[in-house]
Amino acid sequence: MAYENSPADQDALPPGVLRRAIAASAMGNATEWFDYGVYAFTVSYISATFFPGDTGSATLYALLVFAVSFVVRPLGGLVWGPLGDRLGRRQVLALTILLMASATFCVGLVPGYDVIGFWAPLLLVLLRMVQGFSTGGEYGGAATFMAEYSPDRKRGFCGSFLEFGTLGGYALGAIVVLTVEVASTEPFMETWGWRIPFLIAGPMGLIGLYLRTKLEETPVFRELDEEGAVEAGAATEFKDLVTEYWRPMLLLAGLVVALNVTNYTLLSYMPTYLETQIGLSSTASLTLFIVGQLVMMAVIPFAGGLSDRFGRKPLWYVSLVGLIVLAIPMYLLMRQGFAWAIIAFAVLGLLYVLQLSTISATFPAMFPTHVRFAGFAIAYNVSTSLFGGTAPAVNELLIEWTDNTLMPAFYMMIACGIGLVALYFVAETAGASIRGRGMPGIDTEPHPTTYAEK
Repeated sequence: MAYENSPADQDALPPGVLRRAIAASAMGNATEWFDYGVYAFTVSYISATFFPGDTGSATLYALLVFAVSFVVRPLGGLVWGPLGDRLGRRQVLALTILLMASATFCVGLVPGYDVIGFWAPLLLVLLRMVQGFSTGGEYGGAATFMAEYSPDRKRGFCGSFLEFGTLGGYALGAIVVLTVEVASTEPFMETWGWRIPFLIAGPMGLIGLYLRTKLEETPVFRELDEEGAVEAGAATEFKDLVTEYWRPMLLLAGLVVALNVTNYTLLSYMPTYLETQIGLSSTASLTLFIVGQLVMMAVIPFAGGLSDRFGRKPLWYVSLVGLIVLAIPMYLLMRQGFAWAIIAFAVLGLLYVLQLSTISATFPAMFPTHVRFAGFAIAYNVSTSLFGGTAPAVNELLIEWTDNTLMPAFYMMIACGIGLVALYFVAETAGASIRGRGMPGIDTEPHPTTYAEK
């Protein structure tokens, strides 16, 4: 496979190329999380549309369907990861965003239970499985794509914009749902209003697809491919991962437990929690969520830049310890009223940003180039399927079983404790080269002006 303009160092890339790479990665991620956000914000309408019965049971069913997409994410990682390491990151990412946006669009078209009966929830589950399968390659691929296009000394800053897309997708989902709610009547929201945000995912996906197809493969992958050092086949790669790279996969999975329990507790379950447990209206909970998200978006590039200067691990330590210490006080503060709930959510969100801003730089750098996409995608998605997507339903069940509305805080604290243990054994990779078949931060040389040599 021949490539033109394969720079030996990403610092040699024209600024316009780097900006387009960042935009292409972030747009796909925004589309993915727009879907997850919209589903979380419209869960009350989805439960009423697709699941007959009392409100509590219907809400739980809708949250379980949310978790269904995460069950197939590891399968997506097993398929897309090795393909991305053999064929290239760009081709896989073009397919995943197309699948993901199409499935989200179709959710907005599925008739309700009153119209087609059992087929309604079945079609919803199938479409969520397609979303999960595509997402199994989307996030790991987008983070790998971003990391391999970024200069070593700015990988944290550049990578933070992938998570800017995550928060942007969530915030856009909340804004669209809130706008439709304010501009329409309750009967319209219950029939077609809640569907509008899902339909918007169609054009968003096409924009992301266009941006991705206009870029070349990443410089790091091109370099490896020109050397003939890419993995020969999926079987060989799986063997290498199991025998040689099980340790970084296990450590990444531990970090993801903390990351995604926090993520889905704060960003996906929080609107449901605020409405069902705190008693806020849908409009109030969405307003709170939008304010918190915008604050996080404003901070995330600065946090990414800090990780380039001081390292990824210090930011993770502050985040994990801070969440363990402040989770219960902030959940108690939420009970004091709308204004206090905004402050509490912002505090937890800002602590979480210290993790979120660095993962696109940290996780890809835990693997050498030839197994990066697969190692990241498989470990990330297995852990996410077990602990991330299930978090909203687990939190709801824990509250029902214990009658204690602080259970989400306890669950988050336990997850952060697991993350602390894993973090201790992770190598610092700020500034380290991620080229070739060596382990970044261990077998590769750092950039001469970065954190790693200070």
